[in-house]
Amino acid sequence: MNEASDPSRVVNLNQRMDPASERVGELLNTVRGIANRRLQQWVGNAFEHVDDALFDLAEKAENNAAQMHYFDGMREVRKRRPAVERHFLGAISRSLGELTHPSQQPSTSAPASPGTVELSLVADNELEESLAITSMIGKNESRLARDLFAVNQRLSVICGGHKIDDANNPVAPATLAQAFRQALHELSADMRVKLIIFKLFDRYLLSSLEELYQEINTELARAGVLPHLRHEVARSGAKAAAASGNANAQQPAGAAAENGEEAGDIPSDLLQTLHALFSARRGSAGINAGNAGSGGMHAMPTGPLPSANELLGALSVLQSQIASAGPLPLAQPDDAAELSREVMQLKGQLLSQIGALRGERPSHVATIDEDTIDLVGMLFEFILEDRNLPAEMQVMLARLQIPYLKAAILDRKLFAHRQHPARRLLDCLAEQAKGWSEESDRDRRLHDKVKWVVEQLLHEFDDDMGIFERLLTDLQQFQDVNKRRSELAEQRVAESTRGREKLEQARRRAAREILDRIGERKLPPLVHGVLARAWANHMVLTLLRQGETSPEFKSALRFVDDFIASTRAVTDPESRQNLRQMLPGIERALRQGLANVAFQEHDTERLLGQLHAYYRQQLGETVETTEVVTTDEDSAMLAIPDSIQPVIQREAEPEESSPEENVAIPPDSPEWQQVQALQPGTWLEFSHFEEAMTRAKLSWISPMSGRYLFVNRRGLKVADYSPQELAVLLIDGLARILAANALFDRALSAIVGRLSQSDNAAPPAATDTE
Repeated sequence: MNEASDPSRVVNLNQRMDPASERVGELLNTVRGIANRRLQQWVGNAFEHVDDALFDLAEKAENNAAQMHYFDGMREVRKRRPAVERHFLGAISRSLGELTHPSQQPSTSAPASPGTVELSLVADNELEESLAITSMIGKNESRLARDLFAVNQRLSVICGGHKIDDANNPVAPATLAQAFRQALHELSADMRVKLIIFKLFDRYLLSSLEELYQEINTELARAGVLPHLRHEVARSGAKAAAASGNANAQQPAGAAAENGEEAGDIPSDLLQTLHALFSARRGSAGINAGNAGSGGMHAMPTGPLPSANELLGALSVLQSQIASAGPLPLAQPDDAAELSREVMQLKGQLLSQIGALRGERPSHVATIDEDTIDLVGMLFEFILEDRNLPAEMQVMLARLQIPYLKAAILDRKLFAHRQHPARRLLDCLAEQAKGWSEESDRDRRLHDKVKWVVEQLLHEFDDDMGIFERLLTDLQQFQDVNKRRSELAEQRVAESTRGREKLEQARRRAAREILDRIGERKLPPLVHGVLARAWANHMVLTLLRQGETSPEFKSALRFVDDFIASTRAVTDPESRQNLRQMLPGIERALRQGLANVAFQEHDTERLLGQLHAYYRQQLGETVETTEVVTTDEDSAMLAIPDSIQPVIQREAEPEESSPEENVAIPPDSPEWQQVQALQPGTWLEFSHFEEAMTRAKLSWISPMSGRYLFVNRRGLKVADYSPQELAVLLIDGLARILAANALFDRALSAIVGRLSQSDNAAPPAATDTE
């Protein structure tokens, strides 16, 4: 007889088990064993595929900086994988062990509803990660509802009747996803890398949970826990509405079809989040408007709601009014403020235009349309406030509000899909505009290109969404041509800077080697002059051409030792004999070294003649009066051409440092940390130049000096700074790091954060204009 058929072993919902009983401990250990075995295997499978996924992305990366993000991520994942797996599995195991003690469970359990699961976190600018989690939870909770319901019911029985649901079940998708998110805090990888890991977690773990739930249900049923349970899922009204399509529930019948949507297709998790936030704010705004007897947007409808076609028609009229005004004027200082007012007034203008077209002015639009209007309005408000964009570019891009509102009504997926052509076009325009300045665009090629794209949308866009793809392709081709030009210029600047640094490093190395060997000795002026000029330059060239480990450089160092040794006083026959033996080698080496630094033959013979006279004096031989070697250093240096620059003098003089480099900067200061985290490709805005404010891209960080080289969008050098100098500029507010992520992402994060603030007013209300 199996346990399930033994009435004494069967437990139903009316016969709760004592959480402290030994039987409960055995059953929970069984569940924990099953979960640990399967989760360990699946999370391992996910990590086994990380390398391949990141390597594929690195191969397709658009630039070296992006490629390095993925390679760095691969190294970081390999190093931290064991810690992440331990953290994740340990959290799930602890949660299972604490099921019988609900009061001890953490208060931060995952919310049940995928539509609201991440609202508190989104406000902390973690939109991408939050949406990834929300999407995974919603998709898998819906797919696994039947089996998960059974697991919840059986665990509730084991835990003495304490309710176990999707939110607090340790093996539910919400809890697993949140535990994995916490475990990934062990990684310091780029967010793009983490999003890839989340996708693999979804593919290899969450997608396999059906097997886990079936095994848990089978084992608990076999142990007598609700063996005859019917797998019927109780669905709340909210979830049922969501399943039937929130988008359509928020608008009149037929509106979804007019908008080109199908039930359940829209909204995505992002739009659910935004709609929930808009609804929460609209509730209080509607009450206030009703109490005030307002005839504004939130007054009771006085006629049929405008259809999507009516909205598009009214927008087309407003768009044609802007297009017929002629070419876009040059940006003026007060344009941004004026455009900001226009952005806020568009809703009222739209209702007035619909009224003109239909004969009566509606006071209301469908909820989803109002959300779309508000969302596009806030997007363009963000553009006008975004300090990452130069003012001239802000003004031009802000003219696109009406075309983008039309696009959002025609295709609700614009805000949900990062690869949507309209979204990519705006991101590409903003990325190009970020590095723009009058100085770097003297021929106005970029300015005129952005202006052309804006005018094309204003004049040509009606309802053909393909225009965004065509303009994007054209803009990317323009970008590629300019990128190739700037990269060539950047490469020349970097090579020139690298060459100067190598030369300076070689000079300092040669000077140090010679000075260390001279020490405290007082050398004859002629010998000192040869070492300081001609021979030091020979050593510099040898270092640059052959390197410090080459036989040629070691031979040059031996000459320095021998040349210095040849100046010692000759006091006995043995020292005289040693000097005579050294002289042929010294002369031979000196001839080769002087030829290496382009000494003329007559200059070489003249110098060697002076050295011969000096050594005959050393040996005590008779020297003609005309051959006597002067002890005056300036006279002795006449033997060396002026074209041979002294190297030792440069090393002996203290190097000048900028005032910024003398400022003590704490290593834990935010600005120092920002400088250390900078990667090539990052744009900064500098305002300390005497000219206009300058935007420059970090092109190269010297591995020798550590200096940061900055270029403009044409690839021409703007400045270079030491890390200390750059940190001081950041501290003083004379430099500012521009955001690297896409405009749309920044805007959506800011919008959700703004909407989530409890002390904020309702979304920008329309100013009614008849």
